[in-house]
Formats: sequence, C-alpha cells, structure tokens
Amino acid sequence: MSAARAQRLSELVAVRELDALLVTQITSVRYLTGFTGTNGLCIVGSEGEARRFVTDFRYLEQAEAQVQGYERAQGKQDLLGEATEGLAGRVGFEDQHVSVRQLARLEELLGDRAELVSAGGLVEELRAVKEPEELEAIRQAATLADSIYDYLVERGLTGRTEREVVIDLEHQMRERGAEDPSFPSIVACGAHGALPHASPRDEVIPAGTLVVVDMGCRVDGYCSDCTRTFATGPLDGQMQEVYDLVLEAQEAALVAVTAGAQEPAVDAVARDLISAAGYGEQFGHGLGHGVGLEVHEAPRLAPSAEGSLEAANVVTVEPGVYVPGSFGVRIEDLAVVGENGPEVLTGFTKSLVTL
Repeated sequence: MSAARAQRLSELVAVRELDALLVTQITSVRYLTGFTGTNGLCIVGSEGEARRFVTDFRYLEQAEAQVQGYERAQGKQDLLGEATEGLAGRVGFEDQHVSVRQLARLEELLGDRAELVSAGGLVEELRAVKEPEELEAIRQAATLADSIYDYLVERGLTGRTEREVVIDLEHQMRERGAEDPSFPSIVACGAHGALPHASPRDEVIPAGTLVVVDMGCRVDGYCSDCTRTFATGPLDGQMQEVYDLVLEAQEAALVAVTAGAQEPAVDAVARDLISAAGYGEQFGHGLGHGVGLEVHEAPRLAPSAEGSLEAANVVTVEPGVYVPGSFGVRIEDLAVVGENGPEVLTGFTKSLVTL
C-alpha cells in the first residue's frame, strides 16, 4: 500500500516539475510510509525509485519493521541535516507545515545546489480519496461512536456535569477498542452550547435545555466524527423550532453529497435554508470537512471552498445554529461520497432524544 501511494505521489511530483518532495508533516509521513512514530520525514522523487525515510535513534527498530520501499537513514532529532543529504534540483516542501525557522535551515543546508519550491497539498490531495482499507477503518470508528451514543442514552445527562460526561464517554471509547478520541470531546449545555467548540465545564446539566455532544473515535489511526443535540426535558418553542430547522438543513445537504458536486454548492444547500428562516448569522462555520487520519483534512464544504467532491472522499455534514446566551444546535453525520449519493456512516438517530 505504501509503495502504491509513493508511486502516485511521484507522478504528482513530476507533473509539478519537481525533482523531489520533502514531506515533513507526520500524518502524511505515516500515510506514505506506514511509520506510526512521532519523529520522521521522507523524500519522494519524481522517479519512482527515489525514496528516502529519516528518523532518529529512538525509532530505528520501529522503522525497520514498518517502513518498506524506502532507503532508511538515521538523523539527529530534527532530521533535516540527514534529509537534505544529496538533494539537488527543484525540491518541493510543504509550505503549510514548514516553519520560518525550518525553512531558513533548509535554505542554509541546501545552499546553491537546490531550489526550494512551495508545494503544499500534494499528499493531502492523495489522502482525500480514501482506499477500501481506509474506508473500512473509518466505518469501524463510526460504528464505535454510535455505540458510545447508545451508552450515553443508558447513562443519561441530567444532573451530571459536562466534564463528568466527557470523561465517561472517552473512557468507554477506549474500553471498547478505540486508540483514543479523534479530538477532545464536546459536551455543552444551554447557553454554553452556543459556543461551537465549547470546552466541558464542572457545571451540572439541568433539565429543560439542549445539550450538544460532539465526539469521535480513532481506530487503526483513522477518525470518526459525529454530533448529536439532546434535550433534557420539555423545550421552549424556539429551541424546538431551531432543532427542526437544523435537522431539515442537515438532511437536505446530505442528499447533495455526490461525486462532482461543487463544495460551496453543497454548503449552500444547508446555509440557504437556515438563512431563509432568519438564522443565517447564527451559522458561522462551514458545513463540513474531510475526515481520515486527521479529523480535519481535505476536502472542505464551505462558502470559501474551491473544487468539487470526488468519489471516496469522506466528509462531515454538520450545520448548526448558535443563539448567543441561550442555546446551540448542531447535527453532524459522517459520509462517504458516492457517484449517486452518500454512504452515511453514522447511524445513531437524529430524532430529538430526551435524556
């Protein structure tokens, strides 16, 4: 699998008229080499056989077991000195990940023998279209998250603190086989739910409000992501109205998740419905994002996005309405883009559940 990915990258490197690409973003290094350590980089040349992997002493044995099809080398912990040995010509680097300090060091190490060229996004382009093995891992992660929501229904919300619920849910993830959560889980009740990325507090969840729960699991390195909004008792009219609106917008946008669909157009399906109901200003984030080895990766569903969806992209569809000082509602599914529509991976009900 790693060899096939590196070969596809070699072809992209050649199309960009580069002699080699220096890959330093650790998730992309994993994607290309299979290396699961925390310090490594690789070089992929425009010629298929020109591949090199560098790590430090701590990971030599691990790399020997995991990294095949690359010349393996040991460097110091910053790795750049060893990585640039022998590099010449037009060398691409991941400009969205390389720091100013790292770039200055690269320029110093390469001197006049190489031209550094901004070439970010090449590996991400490959990562955006998932292979069958990747899709299976993401399905497992989504199924595991569904089971955590089932567990939450059994345990309830009212009378527990947001933080207690998060600790409980993340413990259950690991107990049931997750490596770890895909991201720090969100449990936010009442007015706190109007913060899209709220941090859990030591605040007791009361009756008669809405609670946003956003979580995902990581399985074999791959993430899931799912949000549901729960009630803790009878709601006032506006809360119910907004929940119904967000659900309508979410389900309409899901239908639009099809290969060839323009990314901003998919976002607009949900955004137009929410705006027409008078809540456009309260939906301030994009409709969704890609999910894979990272919980946020290409592609993007947003007004400012460029490009179109491809079959085997995996994206979230997560419109939300956030009423400052009052409540928030977000409903999110994870879906595989298909030629004729999505395969929705998240199965927990979107009907309003009272806990």
